[in-house]
Formats: sequence, C-alpha cells, structure tokens
Amino acid sequence: MRARVVSGMRPTGALHLGHYHGALKNWVQLQDANDCFFLVADWHALTTSSQHEDALERRVYDMVIDWLAAGIDPDRATLFIQSRLPEHAELFTLLAMHTPLSWLERTPAYKDWQARCAEPGNQREPASYGFLGYPLLQAADILLYRGTLVPVGEDQAPHVEITREVARRFNHRHGREVLPEPATLLTDTPRLPGLDGDKMSKSSNHGAHNAIAMRDTPAQVTDKLRRMPTDPQRVRRDDPGEPARCPVWPLHQVYSDDSTRQALAQGCRSAGIGCLDCKQPLIDAIIREQQPWHERAEAWLSQPKQLQWVVELGTERARTVARQTLKDVREAMGLAYR
Repeated sequence: MRARVVSGMRPTGALHLGHYHGALKNWVQLQDANDCFFLVADWHALTTSSQHEDALERRVYDMVIDWLAAGIDPDRATLFIQSRLPEHAELFTLLAMHTPLSWLERTPAYKDWQARCAEPGNQREPASYGFLGYPLLQAADILLYRGTLVPVGEDQAPHVEITREVARRFNHRHGREVLPEPATLLTDTPRLPGLDGDKMSKSSNHGAHNAIAMRDTPAQVTDKLRRMPTDPQRVRRDDPGEPARCPVWPLHQVYSDDSTRQALAQGCRSAGIGCLDCKQPLIDAIIREQQPWHERAEAWLSQPKQLQWVVELGTERARTVARQTLKDVREAMGLAYR
C-alpha cells in the first residue's frame, strides 16, 4: 500500500540551492512510490510577512515553477495552494477546540519571538494569534489529507510531534481513529552554506545576496562563487590553505566526488592551486545541475495558462480528499446535522 506524503513550503518566491538539496530533491524521489501532496503554504507566509502581501501571488508562482523545474511531476504528485481550500481553516478551528494553549506557547519559534520582543530597543511587532497558532494550522495541513509520512529535517521533527499529539488527543476524545498519527520521515538535509559562509537563506543578513538561486544564469553563478570568501588565513596565492577553514568547502562536499575533493584539498594545502582554481569545478558542477531546471522552467514560463491549470487541477484533487476528512471530523464531533 502506498504511503501518503504531505509537505509544503511558504512562498518566498524563487528558490535557492538550499531549498533543492534540503527538500525538493527528496520530494522528487518520494513521488515515484507514494501519494504525494505538496502545498503552497501561503497562509503561513502571512504569519510573519504581512508587509509583503502585495507580492504574494508572484512569489507563489515563482516557487511553483521551481518545484516543476526540479522535477516535481503534476501527474504523479498533487500540487495546490493552501488558501484556495477553506477546509484548512475549518479543520484548524475544530482542532483548536481540543488543543491546550500551552502546547502552542512552548514551540521554539514562539518562545524565541517573545524573547526578542522583550529585548530593549526591539522593533518587532508582538506575536500575532496567527503566529501563535501556526503549529496547529500546520497540523491541520497534514491531518486534512491523512498524511502518514511527513518528510522533514531533524530540526523540524518537533512540528510533526505536535501534529501527532493533536491527532492522538482528538481520537481519544471521540473514541475512534479519525485522524491517523503521521510518522516523521527524517531526510538527509546537508547544511548548504551561503555566499557569506553562513547557512544559505533568504532571511540571512545579506538576503538574496547570500544565496544561489535555482534559476540563476551561468554568469550569475560564476560571479557569485568567484566572489565568495575562502580560507581567511590564506591571504596570498602562495600561502598554504586548509579546506576545513574554507566556507566554500562544504559546497564541494555536496557537489564534488571523492577524487576531485582529494585533488583540490592537496592543491590547497600545498598552495599548488589558487582559490579560483578550487572554485571552478564547483562552478561547473552547479551549472551542470541547473541546466535541466532552466529547460523545464522555460517550458512552463512559456505557457502561463497551463501553469495555472496545473495548480487548479491539483487544488481540486486536494479538495476531494479534504472534504471527506472534514465530513468524518464533523460526524465525530456531533456536527453532522441533518
């Protein structure tokens, strides 16, 4: 029997290499043997980015194009937009009637936000009810499709555990298993460094300049990587270096094979090669990986109506499943009035 996989992303616009290696690469593999539901979590985007609401639609479709470019197949996976399905909001509301407030207040993201708001001179707005409740909305996203597997990195596993607790509590209260407890599918998510050596992220201090986008051109990739800092102790070309100190080296761990890494490490430590020499095989590997992404993306960009149709079709597929789940939930809660 095929497992049902449920996962999603907040629409931040065009995605970067960290998104691909951290999630999309795994999604592409999972769609072959499982029933996959991948949602654009646009309501979740509003919990912290309401000031950018005017650009939300563009960011939604930029992200979907990158999903398709990475190899997500709309014939094998269901792609849909969260806000097109009010069933998410209804299940969130019904589950809220059973969920203790303390469960939400203990989430690391909420506690961190509250702590930062309390710092002197902090300019952040107080956490909204939507931000407090986002773990429950996330649980509703998963349970609405009766997901049995949720692929996450280890740092996201607590979010799935809250979903399991919510399902367990609901089933216990109503004396039957209406909502299955999903299992965490831990994925190998390499920490991809950004161009400043910190984690590749749009939310970093350097924003988009920290990241290599999935659809950056070869010229952009080359320019960004050539400017990326290297071993701080290798000041001159003839200074020996140490790969372990170099912010570029973790990218080689992802993109270069063993023999290439060995040759580059030896050349670095002996000062036999310069930093630009070390970067070139990495530049070539990333550009090679991006080539099919560019081709798929161009195909979708040339037919925007087809792109919208794919999302609409996926939304209707998801709606069929969501309505059945809500029917069962209402009956369990005594809300199936005749």
